[in-house]
Amino acid sequence: MKKQNVSTAFVAASWIALGAGMIGFIVGLARAEMELNEKGYYFTILLYGLFAVVSLQKAVRDKMENIKVTDIYYGICWFATLSSIVLLSIGLWNATILPSEKGFYAFAFLLALFGAIAVQKNTRDNMIED
Repeated sequence: MKKQNVSTAFVAASWIALGAGMIGFIVGLARAEMELNEKGYYFTILLYGLFAVVSLQKAVRDKMENIKVTDIYYGICWFATLSSIVLLSIGLWNATILPSEKGFYAFAFLLALFGAIAVQKNTRDNMIED
């Protein structure tokens, strides 16, 4: 398979997006005035979402490269990704925090998910042999 060149700028931007999203989300949780169990819920959703999008990116890429992926695994990846977003949305909708805080968590979460997808893509591209 032909090696795809990933620019250093895109690799750096991907890591920055992942770091900014994750660190921003976690720092926001650490500073938030909410119960520990609520902080745990949001942290768990972040971890679940990150794992889900990395798994989904790998499954999609495997299918594109004609590597066997079972339909059940592919479906679970999509379900996990969408359910993490839905669970975060439900949590934020019902949270007793300012609308600006809700927006902050939503955008930090989405930035972290995008960063995780991009980092996984870059890692995969850089592993392809000439």
